[in-house]
Amino acid sequence: MDIGGGSGGGGEEEERDRAAGAGSSQPQRMKIGWPTDVRHVAHVTFDRFHGFRGVPAELQPEPALAKAPSASKTAFGVSTESMQCAHDARGNSVPTILLLLQRRLYEQGGLKTEGIFRVAADGAQEQRVRDQLDLAASVPEDADVHCLAGLIKAWFRELPGGLLDALPEEEVARCATEDAAARLIGKLPAAKAALLDWAVQLMADVASEEARNRMGTRNVAMVFAPNMTEEVDPLTALKYAVQVMNFLNLLIERALRQRQQDQKKKQPK
Repeated sequence: MDIGGGSGGGGEEEERDRAAGAGSSQPQRMKIGWPTDVRHVAHVTFDRFHGFRGVPAELQPEPALAKAPSASKTAFGVSTESMQCAHDARGNSVPTILLLLQRRLYEQGGLKTEGIFRVAADGAQEQRVRDQLDLAASVPEDADVHCLAGLIKAWFRELPGGLLDALPEEEVARCATEDAAARLIGKLPAAKAALLDWAVQLMADVASEEARNRMGTRNVAMVFAPNMTEEVDPLTALKYAVQVMNFLNLLIERALRQRQQDQKKKQPK
């Protein structure tokens, strides 16, 4: 909106004010007239999930500042639509809380830690870090790698609707090849497909360090599988977790194979 200031019929009054204050040390009162030149540029709205909508391109903030604020007061147990998200290296839109936990996990050598994602974290520390994430979206400096890994699993475990519950269970159970698993991902909503891709790449990063952390593809798939669905019945959940484990294992092996192929393409001939 362009606004130009001005007033009608106030010229003589302004001249008298200036004359009266010419010899005075008192600060002069500023007079603001009615807008005389108003032009509608754009209709801008705001919602808590996406931030400002309809902002003209020339007024758009820098990408780093353009993230919509979180609509939730907690970092766990809420849908991705109500969380602040950012893009990972592959272009997936992922909650910033997951990216924060991942970065700290990698910085602290978590990928090379034996039993990472399998060893349980200290319960008191995990609750303290969780509270800090809810309060200030930051990770305390003394959070250890098992705490960080446990919170990543907890985030998926508490995701409303489960990450993989949109997939037909019978199709997950029949999945026997990497290509079949990749095609099945296409049936997920876009937001959950992006989350799954991020999670699979994380699991592939862990499996690639198997010589040090002793967490191969099946081990990683096994510890993540129970956190990817929201089954209520314990027996049903246990049976389905085995099928989800096989499904995840195929995706992890596929990701590792693609990395090897990409690496070969980059090598000079």
